[in-house]
Amino acid sequence: MNTNLSTLSNGIRVVTCEMPHMQSVTFGLWAGVGGRHEVKRVSGISHFIEHMLFKGTRRRTARQIGQEVESVGGYLNATTTHDHTVYYGAAPANQFRRLTAVLCDMYMEPRFAEIDIRKERSVIAEEILMYQDEPSELVQEMLWEDLWPNHGLGRSLTGTLETIAQINKDDFLKFRANYYHSGNTIVSAAGCVRHEDVVTRAEALLGSLPRGKKAVGRAAPVLPAHPRIRIDQRDTQQTHVAFGVPACDLYAEDRFAVTLLNILLAGNMSSRLFQELREKRGLCYSVSSSVSHYADTGVLNFYVGLDAKNLALAMRLIGREFARLRNEPVKVSELKRAKDYAIGSARMSLERSTAQSSRLGYSVLFYGQVVDPEIVHNRLLQVTPEEIQRIAQATLRPECMTLSLVGPVAPTAPICDWMSNG
Repeated sequence: MNTNLSTLSNGIRVVTCEMPHMQSVTFGLWAGVGGRHEVKRVSGISHFIEHMLFKGTRRRTARQIGQEVESVGGYLNATTTHDHTVYYGAAPANQFRRLTAVLCDMYMEPRFAEIDIRKERSVIAEEILMYQDEPSELVQEMLWEDLWPNHGLGRSLTGTLETIAQINKDDFLKFRANYYHSGNTIVSAAGCVRHEDVVTRAEALLGSLPRGKKAVGRAAPVLPAHPRIRIDQRDTQQTHVAFGVPACDLYAEDRFAVTLLNILLAGNMSSRLFQELREKRGLCYSVSSSVSHYADTGVLNFYVGLDAKNLALAMRLIGREFARLRNEPVKVSELKRAKDYAIGSARMSLERSTAQSSRLGYSVLFYGQVVDPEIVHNRLLQVTPEEIQRIAQATLRPECMTLSLVGPVAPTAPICDWMSNG
């Protein structure tokens, strides 16, 4: 596989991974804008724009956008996050021109018709209501609000019913002009395609995109150094718990150790919390952890769904595992398993053009270059038990925890005390 990076005449960077053995190609357009770049009045506009780009252009209706790619077996999709938005699709390699024509038309010439705005406003309102009715989603949104209050990182990516009701066409046009320009756009492609062909095609389709500088979001608030707990008491069958502790940003050297600490805790079926809470004691069906790194902050995030009667014991056990990692260096054999999992799963993902395109686009958008996966793997191999323990001592403490809970639990439940006594 051959990876290359070029810059178009207007400053757009194009990154590719040639995979000649593939039968398909994945193409992505990355905009360095997301929820953290929004002001409160237009909260949800990044996600709203993502929807609107599929609603039609000067050349294609919404129906034609889907049909043109799906008629040859391909697909289109998009994702909005707190720090970027990506539009992507895949198709048979011999349909590369068709795929790029549709995606670049969407990116360059969205129609933003008033009738489409009204209809999509209703669609997003239903999406918001759907998440509010889903406790496992709601508890995560509550957690983010409490981690970063009054900041774009803490607001729901879908916005609120109030904000999407007032976003209008002028807001779309202004926001798009501010963020959808060459300095904030990355093109990524992977599969059976030549780098030179991608560059030529991108120059033809995107060369007229206006110039601009890479967007910078408002600085994130410092994560709390004291416990914050919010309980939404509801008559649900399960109690849903989400909590987070501070982690490093996406440029810190500690990010490699944090990746492994996440795996050790609840990142897979072999993890400590999965084995202790689910396999050994049968306290829950779902327990997981994940890491979110941003340019200036980060969080190690946990989720568990269980019967309310098991909550106290589960939190005590989680607290006990936190204490073990703070007080005892992880065994070399256990750490090796976490490293092998991280590296092995990453290497397997590189066989897929979608994963390669995603890796390349993210790497160039946030690091300004293609990061060699073997460099990452080698750095993971260098992480020591002492590094894991140092980070655990700094972060895995109940007094650093922000917690949200949805379920039939008393608002005065002493959750931090349960963890402290673990």
